[in-house]
Amino acid sequence: MSDITLQAFLAQLTIGLIGGCFYAMLSMGLAIIFGLLNIINFTHGAQFMMAAFLAWIGLTQVGPWLGQPDLQVNFWLALVLAPALVAVFGMAIERTLLRRLYHLDHLYGLLLTFGVALVMEGGFRYAFGVSGQGYEPPEILQGPVDVGFMLLPKYRVFVVAASLLICLSTWYLFERTKLGAYLRAGTENPRLLQAFGINVPVMITLTYGFGVALAGVAGVLAAPIMQVTPLMGGSLLNIVFAVVVIGGLGSILGAMLTGLGLGLIEGLTKVVYPEASTVVVFVIMALALLLRPAGLFGREA
Repeated sequence: MSDITLQAFLAQLTIGLIGGCFYAMLSMGLAIIFGLLNIINFTHGAQFMMAAFLAWIGLTQVGPWLGQPDLQVNFWLALVLAPALVAVFGMAIERTLLRRLYHLDHLYGLLLTFGVALVMEGGFRYAFGVSGQGYEPPEILQGPVDVGFMLLPKYRVFVVAASLLICLSTWYLFERTKLGAYLRAGTENPRLLQAFGINVPVMITLTYGFGVALAGVAGVLAAPIMQVTPLMGGSLLNIVFAVVVIGGLGSILGAMLTGLGLGLIEGLTKVVYPEASTVVVFVIMALALLLRPAGLFGREA
């Protein structure tokens, strides 16, 4: 392997890692919602898109709408505010719609969230069209940084670092803290938990909001990298669902590790056999379902 080939190989792996970070955050949100609420959240991609649009509106449109072209929301504020607004919207959906379906088959929740996702995408398409929008990262994160084998934009380095920190913190919160134990107990024996004075319905709502907020953070981080369109969430959702299936439905650790791993495999495939890069994830999913239906980190029934 020549130096040029090695450089291209490492560059593609790095790009794959960046994509894997988005897969990991999105799939962790899905895994939390399914694992603790037993809801297949098909609105996840639309909520990812919604956060990206809210950040774009805050950074580029608020000023012109108010007649002050120089006015804009700070990127760091948007990184907190947009996911929070999307989480509130998600919690409203949980309180008004999803709560009625917890005692029914998973299919009802899937169909409901799929319908809500279509309504959200249609609304944003009507308001903003289908052409891609975008905005620049904050000035402190602009420009390249030399990582040895390539010049990588500082913002992408920030995305990798922030994503890994968020994913590890989320895993620790749900798997290694008393709060995480309460959340798991609330899904297995809610009456017992209520006997100890814990408001289980509120806890479930907040859990759903947290899972949605992860999609929101991913949307804000993705907006300076990919085009912001009403269809951006739907294009990622198929891969994210494959990540969750491979890692194991409801497994937070599986979602994180599988998302990062599949991002790297995608990057490697683009070097070795580019034509297969769009289907390699689904080939792996098919093999995982044949060899281990519960997923790599899931529990057998």
